[in-house]
Amino acid sequence: MQIKFRALSLSHKTAPVQIRELIALDERSIHSILLKLKEFFSMNDALILSTCNRTEVYYSHDLDLSTEIVKLIGLEKGMSDVVNYLEYFEIFNEDQDAIQHLFRVAMGLEAQVVGDIQISNQVKRAYQAAADLDMAGPFLHRLMHTIFFTNKRIVQETAFRDGAASLSYATIELIESLTSNTYQPRILLIGVGEIGEDVAKNMVYLPDAKVKITNRTYSKAEEIAVEMGFEVVPFEDCMEAMQEADVIVSSIHRDDPFITKKLISKFEIQSYKLLVDLSVPRSIETTVEDVPGVILYNVDNIRSKATEALEKRLSSIPNVESIIEESIEEFYSWKKEMMVSPTINKLKQSLEQIRQEELSRYLKNSTEEEFAIIDKITKSMMQKILKVPVVQLRAACKRDEAEEMIEIISDLFDLDRVKNDK
Repeated sequence: MQIKFRALSLSHKTAPVQIRELIALDERSIHSILLKLKEFFSMNDALILSTCNRTEVYYSHDLDLSTEIVKLIGLEKGMSDVVNYLEYFEIFNEDQDAIQHLFRVAMGLEAQVVGDIQISNQVKRAYQAAADLDMAGPFLHRLMHTIFFTNKRIVQETAFRDGAASLSYATIELIESLTSNTYQPRILLIGVGEIGEDVAKNMVYLPDAKVKITNRTYSKAEEIAVEMGFEVVPFEDCMEAMQEADVIVSSIHRDDPFITKKLISKFEIQSYKLLVDLSVPRSIETTVEDVPGVILYNVDNIRSKATEALEKRLSSIPNVESIIEESIEEFYSWKKEMMVSPTINKLKQSLEQIRQEELSRYLKNSTEEEFAIIDKITKSMMQKILKVPVVQLRAACKRDEAEEMIEIISDLFDLDRVKNDK
């Protein structure tokens, strides 16, 4: 049976967040599952990608191992009923489908925020994990490097990665631009609902910032802060934290403004104070801008930036898909060449074996000079004999008839014997 590159994918397109959370894998679990795939199924190529939006396994094997892999995930997660979640996985059992899916994922075409740059870094880390465990053979190495080169082309040749295309990314981009001249800007995030949590997770793009988080439910703030390495502020100490902060991001739900002009006017503002209101209804009074040094952005200002960037990205998709198509075609040309290489090598070995045997039989008593001349002649003859089948094999690759040609040449020259003798 032919070895195929396959994939199984559970993502935001196939499963709700409650299911994705259950299946998500940390670094230790990925390491453990990769080792089991190597041990149980003798795999040489396997890649596991797990993010908040997807958990995917890519592998090369002659069998569809989807159920077995899902069971391994269940074993790692302590889930006895994991097979019940198989319906949430999309299965790709054909080379072309699995390869195309990996390209689309790595480029950000399948991301919740189209063009998400995070995913390319996550794919790189997944590849590194596989390579570290010797789970990336020539096929996967070549595929991943083709993907990285394609990503570089997309950045250079399209507007697909330009600007922040989500509210949280646009917020981070805004903060970064307005605090660029501030050493270790102090940021306070108030409220960690869905938007607030997303903003908190994207604060990693502000590595020099000192981030504090506060929330009415302390445990929720603590959970996120521990994960991200931020400081937690009890909600009752919020006013003091606001006084100290250079940037206040408010994502709190209430009917009347939480941050008022009266409150802000009490603060001693040394140079500036950036207020970002992500709440609907708004949680910051618009009149706060009357206070000297205060800059206010609301959700509409930021969303318009994000929408503009998203429109640019969406309009770039045809160009991105065209570049991906070119890269896949190039990869397939290499793959076809790789398919015939073992046959070419076995044919060379077979002919070389015959040549050596005949030289040994007839040149026992020859001089060194005679041996050198005949050795050179027979090598040249062997190269000429090899030329036609090698050319035919490579031509068959381009016609997608390589398998048939491999079979013919293998039978004609009894190449299976070469492998067995070796």
